[in-house]
Amino acid sequence: MDVDAYTLTHRAGWTRLDQLSKRRRLSGSEIDELITLYRRSSQQLARIRTHEADPDVIAGLSSILTRARGRVLRAQGSIWSDIGRFFTHQLPAELYRTRVWWLSVMAVCLLVALGIGVAVDNSSGARKYFGVHNAQAYTERGGLFESYYSDHTHSSFTAQVWTNNALVAAIALFTGILIVPAAYSLWQNTENLGIAGGAMAHADRLDSFFGFILPHGMLEMTCIFVAGGVGLKLGWTLIDPGHETRASALARQGRATGMVAVGLAIALFVSGLIEGFVTPSGFPVAVRIGIGFIAWALFMSYALIVGRQAASEPAEDSVI
Repeated sequence: MDVDAYTLTHRAGWTRLDQLSKRRRLSGSEIDELITLYRRSSQQLARIRTHEADPDVIAGLSSILTRARGRVLRAQGSIWSDIGRFFTHQLPAELYRTRVWWLSVMAVCLLVALGIGVAVDNSSGARKYFGVHNAQAYTERGGLFESYYSDHTHSSFTAQVWTNNALVAAIALFTGILIVPAAYSLWQNTENLGIAGGAMAHADRLDSFFGFILPHGMLEMTCIFVAGGVGLKLGWTLIDPGHETRASALARQGRATGMVAVGLAIALFVSGLIEGFVTPSGFPVAVRIGIGFIAWALFMSYALIVGRQAASEPAEDSVI
């Protein structure tokens, strides 16, 4: 190997690595470049050491790598601070910014579910239309509605409902760009909620309905509404990108939608734990509902109170 030619070929990379390691602040792309150059230059140093390279070249590159090593460690250590900032600033801020969308979805869906429930409770025609004209096996004590929560082990049921709810939320989120699939997914969940409530009300079993639905349902349904609202906002961005180009607006909102997806996956896991372990438990109804209310209130406070504070702070790039 011609050491002089090898050195000349790679010196620009070493110079760039030295420049990056001396900078006070680095953007996310510069952090990636720093780490890539550090790894590459380390390999190059090992290679020229096996040949009769100029000692000054070896010493100079070693010095650059020593400085860069400390900066690389700081860059890698900043991953945890980035994760912390995601959960304390970026995610709640996005939930707050999209609040009008998902709170509106929540209000509309609950009103529609209430309307369906009242119709099913009071109209034989509605019960026939929705297929619950003979629902005794579903509504009776220990029937299908109640046994649904106890037919499986707690852990497997938790995994099952988490997977199902995460899929529903993902459909509402990422098909929102097409609007109709997201709206249909919301309609299905709203319809099922209204039918179940109406059938239980007609059987004079509303106490059981709320006792089994509310502990996990407050948080679970809120997550579905958030997914639907944020998904529909993504679709509306395609229609009305505002002052941005359609591509940049979709890219920005797409990243925000991805952030919300991560947050909802965690919230739905909590909801799944409640549905798997609290809803079918022998705790008094008030205790079960109280646990669910606390989980729901924490989520709403995170989205609306923590989110409001985070959204009011100036945005800043990822730097170290």
